[in-house]
Amino acid sequence: MFTLIALATSGCASMSKEECLAMDWRTIGYEDGVAGYSGDRIATHRKACAKYGVRSDLDLYQAGRAQGLREYCRPTNGYRLGSGGATYRGVCPANLEGDFLRAFEAGQQLYTLQARVADAKAQLGAKRRELDRVQHGIAANAITAMSSETSKQQLADAVIDTAQLAERAGRLKEEIRRLEGDTVRYERDLDDYLARQPSPTS
Repeated sequence: MFTLIALATSGCASMSKEECLAMDWRTIGYEDGVAGYSGDRIATHRKACAKYGVRSDLDLYQAGRAQGLREYCRPTNGYRLGSGGATYRGVCPANLEGDFLRAFEAGQQLYTLQARVADAKAQLGAKRRELDRVQHGIAANAITAMSSETSKQQLADAVIDTAQLAERAGRLKEEIRRLEGDTVRYERDLDDYLARQPSPTS
């Protein structure tokens, strides 16, 4: 049954006639509801079995999907989806959508705060690595300038390159200081959110 459900839920066009005939449309509807699919998902299943002359049972499918949506639309699931960066397709019935959406939006806020921290850290790491390369370049130019084998042209080039690298290093240090401040602030915002926002339990 697991294989059959998995094939049907994926809308696999290579299903056999026997698999289509054995379909439990209520179960398929339930699986689609739990996954948060819209009601027109049944068209995918219908197409997969139409070539065998197997008709879908819309009533059973809708009954199963309604049961599955009661699971999908729990606030705990809404929070999990929002905090994972998932998209809500507007499938919850009106009597469940309010609590679900509040939890989903709380999860989205967590996702946004975490993403902001991660992005700031990634930028900070990139700037620090670039600064390290620039400083290595300055050191290499200093070695070139002190070498007795360095020509006048090579020396002039090293001086110009060092000036450009020093300017870039200055800008990078400013950007690093800004990103360090941003990272501290974003981490504090995340900690504050976690301290005041309990995860839904129903």
